[in-house]
Amino acid sequence: MATIITMPAVVADATEAALQDWLVKIGDTIAAGQPIAEIETEKATVELQAEFPGTVGRLLIRPGTSVGVGEPIAVLVEAGEDEASIDKQIASAGGASHSLAEHPVPEDTEAPTTRRDTRPAALDAGLEPSSHAQGRDSRVFGSPLARKLAKELGLDLSSLTGSGPNSRILRRDVEAARRKHAASPERVSKAEELLPAAPTAASLTAGVQNFQDEPLSGMRKAIARRLTESKSTVPHFYVSIDVEMDALLALRKEINQGALPSNRKATVNDLVLKALGGALVDVPAANASWQGDAIRHYSTVDVSVAIATTDGLLTPVVRGLENLSLSSLGRTMGDYKERAAANRIRQQELDGGSFSLTNLGMYGTREFSAILNPPQAGILAVGAAEQRPVVRDGQLAVATVMSCTLSADHRVIDGAVAAQLLAAFKARIENPLSILL
Repeated sequence: MATIITMPAVVADATEAALQDWLVKIGDTIAAGQPIAEIETEKATVELQAEFPGTVGRLLIRPGTSVGVGEPIAVLVEAGEDEASIDKQIASAGGASHSLAEHPVPEDTEAPTTRRDTRPAALDAGLEPSSHAQGRDSRVFGSPLARKLAKELGLDLSSLTGSGPNSRILRRDVEAARRKHAASPERVSKAEELLPAAPTAASLTAGVQNFQDEPLSGMRKAIARRLTESKSTVPHFYVSIDVEMDALLALRKEINQGALPSNRKATVNDLVLKALGGALVDVPAANASWQGDAIRHYSTVDVSVAIATTDGLLTPVVRGLENLSLSSLGRTMGDYKERAAANRIRQQELDGGSFSLTNLGMYGTREFSAILNPPQAGILAVGAAEQRPVVRDGQLAVATVMSCTLSADHRVIDGAVAAQLLAAFKARIENPLSILL
């Protein structure tokens, strides 16, 4: 019996999602748990895995298409089933009006073909060819998102190597090429050519348009919606503290000197994250969230860590932080950062979390306050560690100081609890051996 695959509800409050790319083609035999498509949500690119084994009988939507959650997107068939069986199953699922029976995705959409007319079948599948440098009759296929990103960056798809089915170029291939050639003089020259000329006084007075509107991505829309909701509905208050970092920096140096060459070096952010985890254990009243009619207290410390990407912030969750060793935490964060840069964070890694940490110290930011990520009740904003004058026992001295600001939901955390949390955090940072215990 044919099995309908529907658009999953990968984001709790989303009503639709976009299919970024198919990882299979019609006729492929797949196993349960095998990734079959990449779905772009408001937060990340998620791999859709098959729940059942079967053969791909029909792909119902083109890459780059957004459809509602629960709508049919593909059909799996068993041996002996024909097109009539597929049509019957789609009709029984109420998806006949949405199916692309009139314009099906070709079975070989990724296979390059020679140009025979002005409207090749590949374009009907949502793919666009680009000419190879060595011949006008050959073409390269890429996903719509890959083509869009390549166009924005001024990259020629024909110069890239695709990692998708039948060497199809995916977004990750374009992003890899961008990172590889970011510092290339030729790339810089190309980017300069693509930049608009600086407006002159004469052009401005002549009414020449001197701006460009950038369409909002799904992630940017989600960020705008959630932060507007947070700032307008959550009663924020802020508490700041300065912590001395010299002892922690000395411990980090000692740890890294004794680390094996194959080990990832401990970062300041790793130690800060461990200190926050310990502080939340010390002050459990802060490890909570607002649930509307209740305050939920957590028995484990699961902290969302802000990671900047080209598309916006991702906040994967480090779970059970209080029980993680520093080396395990380092491996987790290294993996998150690598996959966040490639838009490979999984949706389940973004869900949950009882608290958040955001760090702009690497950009030289001295101090800032962050907006809460509901329903979490707190987020700690960490600035740069820098040398400043301090007074000890009436004597002026110089110390490496880091300013931190806690944004708290006053419905959950009172001022005294916020102050206790920052005091516990400061104690662990300034006595860093407590972080490792």
